[in-house]
Amino acid sequence: MNTTHTLRQASKRSGAVRPPAVSLVYKGLDSFVRVIAGATPYQLVEYERHGVDGKFLRDLSKRMEIPQLHVFEMIGVPKATAEKKVAAGEVISGSGGQAAIGVAKLIAKAEEIVANSTSPAAKDFDAAKWLGQWLEIPQAALGGRRPSALLDTPTGLDVVLKLLGAIESGAYQ
Repeated sequence: MNTTHTLRQASKRSGAVRPPAVSLVYKGLDSFVRVIAGATPYQLVEYERHGVDGKFLRDLSKRMEIPQLHVFEMIGVPKATAEKKVAAGEVISGSGGQAAIGVAKLIAKAEEIVANSTSPAAKDFDAAKWLGQWLEIPQAALGGRRPSALLDTPTGLDVVLKLLGAIESGAYQ
């Protein structure tokens, strides 16, 4: 009996159901960030498995006002690979795709902070542009590291997300 058949039979007996693969059609940076922010953990797993449209990296660079090369470095994708995929509109998968989804989560968190602000200046505040600048500032809470230097790993992303949360709560200034 082959392994695939055995696993399928065991899955049926246990009642385990694997949801169908989720494909995320890229419709622009804002839409992508909203989808990621509202996704369930299981949807995020599928998005991470599928990867991110290379166009997201191009749009991210423009919106955050940082060079594309730096976006590629932040997510840990070699320049030649990233440039090829962005130009062809291909998917960035693996750890680079996961890191790109992580940047979308950071933008969503920054937008949430702005949305919860009572400051009149929050009305026209560009959270993505601010985030692009903030990611380059060494942070004492990160041992003097720039947040952008940590985004290529899940743990680094988690640390940066927590720092943004601390900024929102006023625990870190």
